[in-house]
Amino acid sequence: MFYKIVGIFFVGLAVLGVVLPILPTTPFLLVAAGCFAKSSPRLHQKLLDNKVFGPMILDWQQHRTIPLKAKCIALTTIVLSVAWTCFVLNNIYIQATVVLLVLGPFIFLLRLPLSKTNTSE
Repeated sequence: MFYKIVGIFFVGLAVLGVVLPILPTTPFLLVAAGCFAKSSPRLHQKLLDNKVFGPMILDWQQHRTIPLKAKCIALTTIVLSVAWTCFVLNNIYIQATVVLLVLGPFIFLLRLPLSKTNTSE
C-alpha cells in the first residue's frame, strides 16, 4: 500500500511537471514506475501503455537511458535551484552543504547515457 501511495504521489508531481517548466517530469515518472512495479502491476502497466511516457519508462527499465530533453531539463533545474538557494542563503556553510547534497544526483544524471529513441519528455 505504501508503494502505491508513493507512486500516485509521484505521478501527480509528474503531471505538474508537464505544465510547470521548473519541474522535471521524467524522474518523477521513473520513481512512480518503480513503486508501481512493486505494488500494483495494473498501474505499472498503465504507465507502460501510455503513448507519451511508456517508451521513456521502458528505455529506463531495459537500458538505463533517458531522453536528451529530460536530461537537459533535470540538470538545468538542479543548477538553477542550487544557484537560487545559494543566492538566498548568506551562510557559506549552508551553501556548501546544499552544493554537496546535490552533487551526487547531478553527477549521476550527467553520466546517464541517452536513449536511442527520439521520445519527448
